[in-house]
Amino acid sequence: MDDTRGLGVHDHVCWRYDDVREFRARAREFLADGLEQGYRVCYVASGDAEALVEDLRGIDGLDRALREGAAQVASVDATYAIDAVVEPEAQVRAYAAATDAAVADGFAGLRVVAEATPLVRTPRQLAAFTRYEHLMDHYMADHPFSAMCAYSVGEVGDSAFAQLACLHPNTNAQWPGFRLHAAGDHVTALGGEVDTATGALFAQALDRVDLRVRDGELVLDATGLTFLDHGGLLRLADHAAHRGASLAIRASWPGLGRLVELLELRDVRVDQVA
Repeated sequence: MDDTRGLGVHDHVCWRYDDVREFRARAREFLADGLEQGYRVCYVASGDAEALVEDLRGIDGLDRALREGAAQVASVDATYAIDAVVEPEAQVRAYAAATDAAVADGFAGLRVVAEATPLVRTPRQLAAFTRYEHLMDHYMADHPFSAMCAYSVGEVGDSAFAQLACLHPNTNAQWPGFRLHAAGDHVTALGGEVDTATGALFAQALDRVDLRVRDGELVLDATGLTFLDHGGLLRLADHAAHRGASLAIRASWPGLGRLVELLELRDVRVDQVA
């Protein structure tokens, strides 16, 4: 992924950067695309309001958009204390309210670029923020909200970034090898590959997310899955069992049904799709 236009899958992207100028160019691209679609847009990063506005210079009609409330900026420094731990549910409610306000003001919805590096520096911050990312992703799947979440290479290491990126449908990184994200209507999607190399990360991701149960079933859209080893399948089955649910997986990878048979998982159903 080289740019932030036309992403699809409810336009939730995890962006890692080592050049702040390149990040700001991608941020302007993402927000300009939102303005063209009739969204209110907001840029959230460190710095004062004047500096944040300067980051957005290059967006056509920026000054007018700022005057009319179509574009906004918000300082992370002014909103959060140093080492603040995000409260996931409260943060989702805040963005839901902001989305409702944007729609009430006549916009198509809300689009945000958030440079969130200061909010994931400590282990406690990271654990809370990954939970928030997943909850926000479920909100995005069914509401007119989209977001680009950006993290600096210099401050967010490979392991921490992988924990964040795997919970987004879109990322500019080639790893991790799987994606666990919302698919709408109480369904979670699993794509890519889960194997011994990513097994520990997958287990951690499952511990942090809230896979949705409806009518006694946990439904997983795995049509984007290309490989799942037995350890990953057992973790999914246990995850469903601990919620008192059976596991229903929609999959196109032919090996999954055979794996369920070999492991004799009676509470796991595979619906094979083309």
